[in-house]
Amino acid sequence: MTQATLRTARIQLVPLSDDHLDGEVRLDADPEVMRYLGRPRQRAEVEQAHRRRIATALVVPGLGFWAGLVDGSFVGWWILQPPERADQGPVEGQAELGYRLLRRYWRQGLASEGARELIRHGFADLGLHRIFAETMTVNLPSRATMAAVGLDYVRTFHLDVDDPLPGSEHGEVEYATTRQDWLVVGSGRTGVPRANIGWQNQRS
Repeated sequence: MTQATLRTARIQLVPLSDDHLDGEVRLDADPEVMRYLGRPRQRAEVEQAHRRRIATALVVPGLGFWAGLVDGSFVGWWILQPPERADQGPVEGQAELGYRLLRRYWRQGLASEGARELIRHGFADLGLHRIFAETMTVNLPSRATMAAVGLDYVRTFHLDVDDPLPGSEHGEVEYATTRQDWLVVGSGRTGVPRANIGWQNQRS
């Protein structure tokens, strides 16, 4: 199964490619975008991250990174990727949701609009059983987006990192939903744009 091209009311979500590298460089160079993710990155570092992002699509058919385009312009990326850590549970049947947007596109409801479409795609098209997302406990904007798209708080946990960010002493949080819950209460709202204040939650 190849990675699908997806559409919402405003966003075209296309599989991430080399055409989107310059947009990724702008994203990762912005200190505000990277506030809860790490220090801003130089182009060479983003090029390495870009290759890892592209390779994600080779791990599980249908999963990967999507570049978001609005009126043909790159606004950020969204991701459904298989779990990478043992504490996240089995790879089969579940995926981690993530998103990262250029600052000029924050607070327009785009993060949640794209996330809802990936949730729909994951459950309806790919047959996933569970979708989860993670961020720092103190990243309240991203937590608000997770809740807005129908994910529920699951746990707070701590990661052992070499260069902890301010606020990391409060840990990380996981939000999630299952296909069963989505079918019961969530499927009707995944395609409806809602204003949000969240903008990024992924460390990749």
